[in-house]
Amino acid sequence: MSAAEAEESYSYLGPPGTFTWAALQQVERARGKRWRSVNNVGEALDDVVTGRSTAAMIAIENSVDGGVSATQDALASIPNLRIVGEYLVPVRFVLVALPGTRLEDVHVVAAHPVAYAQCHGWLERALPEHAHVPATSNVAAADDLTGEHVLADAAIAPPGITEGRDVVVLADDIGDNPHAVTRFVLVSRAARVPEPTGADKTSIIAELPTDEPGSLLEMLEQFATRGVNMSLIESRPIGDELGRYRFVIDLDGHVRDERVADALLGLKRYSPSVIFLGSYPRADRRSIEVTTRYSDTAFREAREWLESIVDGDAREP
Repeated sequence: MSAAEAEESYSYLGPPGTFTWAALQQVERARGKRWRSVNNVGEALDDVVTGRSTAAMIAIENSVDGGVSATQDALASIPNLRIVGEYLVPVRFVLVALPGTRLEDVHVVAAHPVAYAQCHGWLERALPEHAHVPATSNVAAADDLTGEHVLADAAIAPPGITEGRDVVVLADDIGDNPHAVTRFVLVSRAARVPEPTGADKTSIIAELPTDEPGSLLEMLEQFATRGVNMSLIESRPIGDELGRYRFVIDLDGHVRDERVADALLGLKRYSPSVIFLGSYPRADRRSIEVTTRYSDTAFREAREWLESIVDGDAREP
């Protein structure tokens, strides 16, 4: 192992056992390296910027709650970052308490706000008179059941939380949506974009030039007219005045794909600010299919045809 490899480290929202920790476990190159537990997205990305960590794993989207605004805003404001991979983690929750506690003994529940929102229906049915104490993470919620100042009788936590902790499970699968999934991205400092795999995603952030009728439509046409599908588009306020928004967009394809590159060139001419966040393999490894007129060959042939006209060599078919 080289010195550089030995110094590799990865930041994640801890402590061990969180969903972010589970996402980082999927990164093969992070195994055996140092993992740094942090408290929030800002700290994780600061580790990357300052070189304390090689990369950081952060949540960017949930199938129930949509985009993670703290992550989207941080990626829009911190320059020279790149998404180098995405990872999916199924969201499952259990209700835990100290040994000897019964479900009817629970009056106060500790939970991360996002976890609480995703279990709210079950809590209303099973514990209609409960109160909620916010926790900094899903694992910290369980840890809040012990110590000098215990404020809760039970906690919402990930499955497996009982390993290494003196808690018992009062109820399994308490999430309101059994299909809930959180999408995580691995973020590093800007580097050369990897080669396409055929199953890629490209993430960008763009602003509208003006707040006028049709502005958003004109931006979206940059993709539609080139056959580029958007798998995500969300607006976030820029913050300098009311009515000003930036758009977080995920595109099917790689920046080296002709249709994606051409769309980004059109977008750059239109938008006052385009942030390229990266092209990286999709977590589901699903190949991107495009019709013939949007293939790389079609774009190259069209460009060659135009060049032949400019050179005076065009021939009628």
